Amino acid sequence: MTASRNDLVQAATADVLTALARTGLLLQQDKHALNVVTLVTGETLRTSWWSHPKAQLIFAVLSRLDDHADVLPSKLLGGKVTFVHRSLWPALLAVASPDENTAEPWQTAGLSTPARRLLESINEAEHPIRHSGAVVKLLESRLLVHAHEIHTESGKHEIVLQPWSMWAKAARVKPLRSVAAAKQQLEEAAQAIGAAASALPWR
Repeated sequence: MTASRNDLVQAATADVLTALARTGLLLQQDKHALNVVTLVTGETLRTSWWSHPKAQLIFAVLSRLDDHADVLPSKLLGGKVTFVHRSLWPALLAVASPDENTAEPWQTAGLSTPARRLLESINEAEHPIRHSGAVVKLLESRLLVHAHEIHTESGKHEIVLQPWSMWAKAARVKPLRSVAAAKQQLEEAAQAIGAAASALPWR
């Protein structure tokens, strides 16, 4: 990456991080709510950002967000990639694991048998495990596990999954004591960026 290219990526990333620190949440891409792609391009895209002339810049910024110490990628809003700032991690953790490993009805209702089996495996494992497929997306959208995407040596995309308690210990994060207060924080943050409250999984 050339010096000028690197400077461009750094500047765009800094702008996104400033916005994220202010709002607490940012979607990766959305037609209505505040999102990373719009911040980088200055446009509201109706199609995938991969076909945009600034696709390489967007990819570079997203990669830096994924690796940033103050940023947590999640599927919080509408099952879409949502970046959560460190300031909201205690709220997210309280909602995702309200009482250690006790999930709420909105997390478990109608959960498929394969999803339940995978969740049990994740909770019983001593280390994060790798998995892929629709069942992973289901667990992510219900906030039942912490998930992080990696690229394997063979070029495949896999998700590293672990219980929220394992992630919290490594990240040194403690949940808010009040789940109701945590939900309110996240709902206010979502509405502040123009996302509907109904995009949150418990709504």
